[in-house]
Amino acid sequence: MKDLFNNEIVAYHMSQRNDNSLFLQTFEKAFKQTKDVTGLVVHSDQRFQYTSHAYHDMLSKVDAQISMSRRGNCYDNASMESFFSHLKTEGLYPYDIRNMDAAQRRIEAYIQFYNQNRPQRRPNKLSPVAYRKQLIA
Repeated sequence: MKDLFNNEIVAYHMSQRNDNSLFLQTFEKAFKQTKDVTGLVVHSDQRFQYTSHAYHDMLSKVDAQISMSRRGNCYDNASMESFFSHLKTEGLYPYDIRNMDAAQRRIEAYIQFYNQNRPQRRPNKLSPVAYRKQLIA
């Protein structure tokens, strides 16, 4: 889950299955970390998880607005697709990963690096966390 304000990865969960449990656990992590979700707009594609009753019920509990991609339009998800591209080319492909535990460790390390240290073209060539801290200061 990515915050488009500063490009920070605010929550993630890994699983061997792409099912409702995966995204519900990701949202639980995000909502535990961020107490105030006033004005939250959650964007997704139209996969089955995001059209389920569980998804809509969860978002309505936090009074979030739902935003969905237009069918077949990759530009709607460009921000997340860009992150996944960076994750693969910078965080996974250069390493010899032979099992799920190693993959999980690399992904966690990359997300930490991405949030804390990796400069972003937007915002202001700072890392996501540095940009957020600059605005809070």
